Amino acid sequence: MDRIMVEKSPPLKGNVRISGAKNAALPILAASLLGTEDIILEDVPKLKDVEIMCEVLTSLGSKVDYLDEGVIRINSAGISNYETSYELMSKMRASFLVMGPLLTRMGKTKNSMPGGCAIGTRPIDLHLKGFRALGATIDIDHGNIGAYTEKLVGDKIYLDFPSVGATENIMMAATMAEGETIIDNAAMEPEIVDLSNFLNKLGADIKGAGTSTIRIKGVKKLGGARHSIIPDRIEAGTFMVAAAITGGDVVIENVINSHVKPIIAKLKEAGCTVEEGIDSIRVIGNSELKAIDIKTLPYPGFPTDMQAQFMALMTILKGTSMVIETVFENRFMHVDELKKMGADIKIDDRSAIIKGIKQLKGAVVKASDLRAGAALVLGGLVADGITEIENVYHIDRGYDGIEAKFTGLGAVIYRKND
Repeated sequence: MDRIMVEKSPPLKGNVRISGAKNAALPILAASLLGTEDIILEDVPKLKDVEIMCEVLTSLGSKVDYLDEGVIRINSAGISNYETSYELMSKMRASFLVMGPLLTRMGKTKNSMPGGCAIGTRPIDLHLKGFRALGATIDIDHGNIGAYTEKLVGDKIYLDFPSVGATENIMMAATMAEGETIIDNAAMEPEIVDLSNFLNKLGADIKGAGTSTIRIKGVKKLGGARHSIIPDRIEAGTFMVAAAITGGDVVIENVINSHVKPIIAKLKEAGCTVEEGIDSIRVIGNSELKAIDIKTLPYPGFPTDMQAQFMALMTILKGTSMVIETVFENRFMHVDELKKMGADIKIDDRSAIIKGIKQLKGAVVKASDLRAGAALVLGGLVADGITEIENVYHIDRGYDGIEAKFTGLGAVIYRKND
């Protein structure tokens, strides 16, 4: 079993290039099931989740070829299977995103309940509500979910919560539904925009992605395209916090600045110097950073996927910080692990109060989920001694070459295999 070892490191310095976004790559890979010609995807991150999604596509009859580093060719012209195996679905929640494409392409799909990080309830009810509105019959039996239709017909769908996954799944299902589909209270994340841009390249007719109202006019057929995945705003944010927590000076390259506005704002509030370039951001962490408060919200609010990393930073900020988590109800599992490192954190329902201390201490800790793992790496960079992180498969699900990127900035981090 792999472990990541992190030693107290000097202030990080240098440049780091951000990989393509995991949360954009996965739905775009799922959407490749809709194309009937060659699709070339560029800047695809090398991640376990991407590998699993490619296995899902292959199991459904798509041809998937790795052409070069970060370049994948997919041809789904001959897909023949509409059922995703339990083994693949249980590994990753995002594999549920094949439901929308299969339903509109083949008229039927069958999947087991999805897996993924245990960060709280993420019901699929909104996905199914959307499919029903488009004319699908849903059959749930012993953890398996089937959807069937003679034909999908556009409708107006209101989402009770701006769910990213539901917005993506309904949007993909509606691409070849008859007539027009309107999604109200849609998620507005950059990854939704990237998916829409990709689908439009295939021949879809989608307008309004990035706003709360998306309109999709159904088309008869989708073809092929070449598309480059947007940079990962959460990976960018993680390295921005790494510069802050170590008092370093790091230039983050290949980043879309507008995607990380809340992160920039909070780092400036803490006392960091942040300089924005055209597609780069320089973060300089000053020696006396002060406490801040954050409240997670759907985009364009502060991202829940950055909450754990900021909490690691808060453990050493001067004063008392507060985190309010409004998106997932079980996203404080990293707290107990940070406390093993000496952090002073108290939880009250969905709020956490963090009193800054002078020094964290290295410990043996476990990554309970992807972003919790990133937070422990950040804590380890400034903790006395060695921090030994177990369950690193969570980290590998979302960070492409994390040790190499941190080592390139001067961090002391390496992998140990038992």
